[in-house]
Amino acid sequence: RRQAGLAVPGLVLAAMNEQALFDLELKVLLEALYQRYHYDFRSYAVSSLRRRMRQAMQRYECERLVDLQYRLLHEPELFAQAMQFFTVQVSEMFRDPAYFRELREQVVPVLRTYPSVKLWVAGCSTGEEVWSLAILLHEEGLLDRSIVYATDINPAALATAEAGAYGIDRMAQFSRNYLAAGGTASLSDYYATAYDGAVFDRQLRRNVVFADHSLATDTVFSEVHLVSCRNVLIYFNRDLQDRAVGLFREALVHRGFLGLGSKESLQFGCHHDAFDVCSREHRLYRKVA
Repeated sequence: RRQAGLAVPGLVLAAMNEQALFDLELKVLLEALYQRYHYDFRSYAVSSLRRRMRQAMQRYECERLVDLQYRLLHEPELFAQAMQFFTVQVSEMFRDPAYFRELREQVVPVLRTYPSVKLWVAGCSTGEEVWSLAILLHEEGLLDRSIVYATDINPAALATAEAGAYGIDRMAQFSRNYLAAGGTASLSDYYATAYDGAVFDRQLRRNVVFADHSLATDTVFSEVHLVSCRNVLIYFNRDLQDRAVGLFREALVHRGFLGLGSKESLQFGCHHDAFDVCSREHRLYRKVA
């Protein structure tokens, strides 16, 4: 009976050791990728990386994480494909429409006071938010005197963003979001259809600069009036969140605006006192004087 009673704690301990071992292997993997490719995922949230690495192991038929590490280090083309498991590419046009309404009502009137405007979409993923902002700026008469920096670390995602081509089956949801966000026309006015895809008007991106930029390793590259970094910080640990917000703080002009995702906040970060809250509900902040 004593032996049977010890079995359960033993199983729990074994499970805990297995989890701890996986996390140790994960740490080694991230360090190896940094040394090999100079992509830094070491400060990404562990819980999210665990899940996505297990998905990658299944996708590439690797029984152990160390097997995946071997392939990623020895097959650069595989690492390029596997970027989808390190960066989350989930977005849609005018996502959280109320956020874009806040931009129209609170931010645009201030941006109009500047002779020229710069905006930074950090972690732009496949570009849906970039094209949304371009449409918003066009409708508010600001696009011609604006520069939009769209940055991400995933080359494939940046290529998709720059192409501005999305599945036609997504247009219905995009259109509903656009109207709820205060759109003044029809979203279909801004794209052409071909086969099963929709391609957005190239004129919308005439003042958009797509570029590789890492919030983990790179520095500020320009002074901007608005930073929109939505649903990116939730995948970072606290230190990396503070680093990213520090970059935004440094980049923003006096009284510049910062927009975050619906589940993100500055409340517990080290830069919380550097921003005033414009809309707590819609995660819109403004750099303090």
